[in-house]
Amino acid sequence: MCRLYLFVLVLNKTEKLNKILEKFVDIGIRGATVLDSKGMGETIMECESPVVGGLRKLIFNQCRSQNNTIFSVVESLDKADAAVKEVEKIIGSLDEPGTGIYFVISLEKVKGVS
Repeated sequence: MCRLYLFVLVLNKTEKLNKILEKFVDIGIRGATVLDSKGMGETIMECESPVVGGLRKLIFNQCRSQNNTIFSVVESLDKADAAVKEVEKIIGSLDEPGTGIYFVISLEKVKGVS
């Protein structure tokens, strides 16, 4: 059995989600789970605690009301690299603030993936 990896992308530019998923299909990623998510900054801004109230101004410009988190099990690091390449063609470099983040985790056990 080949090694499997969990590819995770937190996408800030949610309007690009469908285009990204279409590219995933084009490169052979046949399945993914998409969750609506929000970052810590947005959650803190919703808090009415006076302790975090001062933080609101510091982080306000970096907060997004909604993100999408995409999870996909992929069969190689090359597939994950291809996914990132397609994502960056659509949204720009993930090194730029406000685009999103990704990471890949090597999986020890997987069941239910063909």
